[in-house]
Amino acid sequence: MLQKIRAALSNYWGYDSFLPLQREAMDAVCNGRDSIVVLPTGGGKSLCFQVPAVTMPGLTIVVSPLISLMKDQVDALTDCGIAAMRIDSSMSPDERDNVISRINDRSLKLLYLSPERLLSDGFIDFLKKSQVSFIAIDEAHCVSMWGHDFRPEYRQLGGLKNIFPDITIAAYTATATEQVRKDIALQLKLKQPETLVGLFDRPNLVYKVRTRRSILNQVCAVIDRYKHESGVVYCIRRKDVDSLCAGLSAKGYSVAPYHAGMSDQDRKTNQELFINEKVNTIVATIAFGMGIDKSNVRYVVHTGMPKSLENYQQESGRAGRDRLEAECCLFYSPGDYGIWKGLMRDMPEHAQEIAMTKLNGIYSYCTGAICRHREISRYFGQDLEKDSCDACDVCLGELKCIKDAMVTAQKILSCIIRLEQRFGAAYTALVLTGSRDHRILDNQHDQLSTYALLSDYSKQIVHDWIEQLTAQGYIAKTGEYNVLSVTPKGWTVLKGNATPRLLQPKRKDSPELKLSKAAKDSWDGVDRGLFEALRAVRSRIAAEKSIPAYIVFGDAALRDMARRKPANLDEFLQVKGVGQAKCEQYGRTILDAIKNYHTNKNSNPHT
Repeated sequence: MLQKIRAALSNYWGYDSFLPLQREAMDAVCNGRDSIVVLPTGGGKSLCFQVPAVTMPGLTIVVSPLISLMKDQVDALTDCGIAAMRIDSSMSPDERDNVISRINDRSLKLLYLSPERLLSDGFIDFLKKSQVSFIAIDEAHCVSMWGHDFRPEYRQLGGLKNIFPDITIAAYTATATEQVRKDIALQLKLKQPETLVGLFDRPNLVYKVRTRRSILNQVCAVIDRYKHESGVVYCIRRKDVDSLCAGLSAKGYSVAPYHAGMSDQDRKTNQELFINEKVNTIVATIAFGMGIDKSNVRYVVHTGMPKSLENYQQESGRAGRDRLEAECCLFYSPGDYGIWKGLMRDMPEHAQEIAMTKLNGIYSYCTGAICRHREISRYFGQDLEKDSCDACDVCLGELKCIKDAMVTAQKILSCIIRLEQRFGAAYTALVLTGSRDHRILDNQHDQLSTYALLSDYSKQIVHDWIEQLTAQGYIAKTGEYNVLSVTPKGWTVLKGNATPRLLQPKRKDSPELKLSKAAKDSWDGVDRGLFEALRAVRSRIAAEKSIPAYIVFGDAALRDMARRKPANLDEFLQVKGVGQAKCEQYGRTILDAIKNYHTNKNSNPHT
């Protein structure tokens, strides 16, 4: 069976080796063992069930939550020469009848369905008469109330073991804590499932965190680093989507909005424009993204702090699915914490406690000064073995700590004590910077010994330091107005027994981003001019076939072509991501494009 799997992986997908845990996940399915597979986005999760599906006899059922996700995967499989179809509410009766006919004549290998469609009475009876090989449940975190995207309809899947007691069920997700994994096994009634958990760290993503200032200009700076590339910009509120999208459009950027306040048709239109590369950047609320299988997203920007690290990992994880370098930039304001805290007030007490723990985790991530990759990994119960990730603002040296952090922290903490722990961060920063605000004068706080102790710095810089101390547990915020108080951990600083991390203020002329190791490696030996020429050819093919460009070839395959520069079909088959079907469909076209590029380059050596 392993030999068959290797042959299928090479023939259909053009890969000659497995990514971490793929072989183990495929082996579990082929040997009839239930499993829970947690692999990061870009870790080849879909192949874990698609490859066994084409090697095993019968039909594989794939449960998926969104039509767009099903359509993308079916289109990609079909382009690889695999018999895959879907049934969903967007299809005509004739289209659905065609799928049923293919199931009846047993010519179909994969069938994608929603939970509701799979569990409908008539369809269950129909499938019982078919030769079902196994059932794959994609986005399985939707089963769990502890997951970040719980969907009640996924709970119904717990009945599958009663309906198909002898059929293997495999659950797949990119984001699941240990608690979520246990809940998936419980809710789906899996029999002694084999649990395979990959590394949550994605070294190709460059994580950056900045305080939100002029958000339009900050977003523009990110987009400018990726001209003509695809990206997603997330906003917390619909009105922020509309205003930011209008601002970017006025500056000439290729953008489109997406949020729940738009009509279904407008959302669908804008999503298709983005997928088909008619629009470079989508500006959206978190309503956008789960059903997007677009592999060549080069940047994801958050214009506000998400409500948890799980949400951030899922949303930022839409970048770099092709395993090439991508940038994830989060712009936050301390006020984001208060917004989320306010939205959580009406939750039941237990749910609120869980939500606040998660909120504190993402706030610590935003305000901290340790490796971003390490902090995300630790949240999911893992750790990085290497000292530097070479792929975040901290490890790339973009952020540096001040040398006298203990003394500065002592000044801030002393001021909180002098203010009798009765005021918030903004007011405390005003006192420390020597403000002549009437409130400070009226309260006679200009007479305090801590008044103007940090007058060499701006109010914003001191405010940021207060937030960093809060995130590290030296200061606590309490009550409706987030009044500051010094924690027991804070008293260790006042006594000179601990040194916190306080970031140096960022200079306006400091470089935005150093090249990450992933970027250096992925471009090594690549003829960038040829890569751009091949992108144009890919776009033309995609337009002719009415499919997304990344389904024709991913960016990783194009870069490998521009590195290898194949001269014949045998050499073209050696390119990563080129299987037999793609070689037959596109080989001659690509080889001609490479030949023409070199001819033009030789005749115009200065272009």
